[in-house]
Amino acid sequence: MSPDQPVPPRPSHGRFKTTRWSVVLSCVDTDGDAQKMHTALAELCKIYWRPVFAFIRRVGHSPPDAQDLTQDFFVIVLRGQLLQRANPARGRFRSLVLKALEDFLRDAEAKRSARKRGGDVDFVSWDDWMSEAPSHLSISQQESNRWSAAQIFDVRWAATVVERALGRLGEECEKRGRRRVFDMLSPCLAAERNNVSYPKFSKALGIPEAAVKRLVHQMRVRYRELLREEVGLTVEKPDEIDDELRYLCAALSATE
Repeated sequence: MSPDQPVPPRPSHGRFKTTRWSVVLSCVDTDGDAQKMHTALAELCKIYWRPVFAFIRRVGHSPPDAQDLTQDFFVIVLRGQLLQRANPARGRFRSLVLKALEDFLRDAEAKRSARKRGGDVDFVSWDDWMSEAPSHLSISQQESNRWSAAQIFDVRWAATVVERALGRLGEECEKRGRRRVFDMLSPCLAAERNNVSYPKFSKALGIPEAAVKRLVHQMRVRYRELLREEVGLTVEKPDEIDDELRYLCAALSATE
């Protein structure tokens, strides 16, 4: 496929009818399929692994202790005990996770009865997760020291969501023979249009400037779609996605 070939259109109807969080809550409310709930919840947990670990580190735990506490916390989540805290205004999974995490760390009994990492719950191992999901967001120690643990949680959550969307976009481009295009143009996705050097990319890719502009536009459109999908996984209702996207942008703006 040539670099400037348009991205095939994708059907959009019904994309946000069901989110992973709404699947979980539906199963809880109706005493539904436990395996279905566990699968959806496990996928959600992967998004929150890094934010939870960063929060626990920020409140003073060593890296080994933070690893154990992070795993122990998600054992509780995957067993459904977190959902006992849900209320009619439960809304976003992010908010519920943060509240439950604060309660978990205050609970000395929870720490005393912590299981060896992973317990008997089938969840991604710490080493596997770290190798599969490296963070591209660099935060200096000096900068992070002036943030609260909750701010660290929000920034790491936002970065994880963005990186998941970018990862999916990169995979799509690679399948279409466009990996080099993605690697070169992906920095343009977050840049102001006036800051994109189209002549430079035109020369590097060996295509006209007009083709570069089309590619950047297509990638931006698809990136926004994927970002909405990723955020949509973590809210109960589709009409909450825009508010959560604004929250994401605000969290990331703190790192600029």
